[in-house]
Amino acid sequence: MNIKICVSLTLIMLALTITNASLAQTKSEDLITVYSSRKEHLIKPLFESFTKDTGIKVTYLTGKGSALIERLKLEGKNTKADMFMTVDAGNLWYAATQDLFQAVQTQTLKSNIPSHLRDPKGLWTGLSVRARTIVYSTERVNPTDLSTYENLADTKWSGRLCLRSSKKIYTKSLVASMIYHQGKNKVGDIISGWVNNLAATPNAKDSHVMNAIVSGQCDVGLVNTYYFGRLIAKNSNVPLKLFWANQDTTGVHVNVSGAGVIKYATNVKGAIKLLEWLSSAKAQAIYSSLNKEYPANQNVASDEVVSSWGWFKQDKMNLVQTGILQADAVKLMQIKGYK
Repeated sequence: MNIKICVSLTLIMLALTITNASLAQTKSEDLITVYSSRKEHLIKPLFESFTKDTGIKVTYLTGKGSALIERLKLEGKNTKADMFMTVDAGNLWYAATQDLFQAVQTQTLKSNIPSHLRDPKGLWTGLSVRARTIVYSTERVNPTDLSTYENLADTKWSGRLCLRSSKKIYTKSLVASMIYHQGKNKVGDIISGWVNNLAATPNAKDSHVMNAIVSGQCDVGLVNTYYFGRLIAKNSNVPLKLFWANQDTTGVHVNVSGAGVIKYATNVKGAIKLLEWLSSAKAQAIYSSLNKEYPANQNVASDEVVSSWGWFKQDKMNLVQTGILQADAVKLMQIKGYK
């Protein structure tokens, strides 16, 4: 074969290789893959809006948070995931300890999301806020008798308190925050008081706690506020009301749903763009209306229903502590007989 022809063919093949690689890269940047423990109806509207705004498509896999974390660990460098979304800072912290995330610290995220709702190393960021506070019967409780999480250990609540199981991550995170502020000895006494005041065995769900109060089994409990929002959406006349705990001390315990960019993401640029978009005013408003949660971006107004519950001071403890102190919280609850 003529040397000139060989050289020409070689150059053509090289050009095709470069073009194909470029097309593959473009295709990759136009698609983001998300693993999410949040249910489809809570994330699909967000991703559809993101795609409409940016032209970047989002494909997603939903499942239990713990199972998705194990899957990501097994997939390692071969994972198709660019982002992992889950609920509770304790779960985000655990995913970070398993070396699943890469650090992302952009000015947009710093401007939109307060530092106490983000991992200090930039491994994950909160995207919506859920407050865990007191819920009470408006028929049997005078709100002037309420004040703090600690006060629910007082004997005046004997046989009147309902709580969620100690095995649930929301309970673990609350107790971890209390240990952070007050130390294990004092919190141990509080937990003992809670256990002594229980009207029934701890419930599996926050919705069960509220149903128990409505039925008269107990008078007061602790719930994430969005569960209350779901309940009143079905029955606006339910005889329950929220009380903002610890307003003269640490503030209401808050937690987040959030996300991080996977360490081995193939579309890092797209994942960061999605993360920043999720912190924007448009996305935050969608978050708030979909599940009656609070915006993590505190420049964004809450949903009308959520706003009707009134302003509260929130605990500004960095949420990474809910993970760091989680083992201490579990051990303390076991010692004190909180099931």
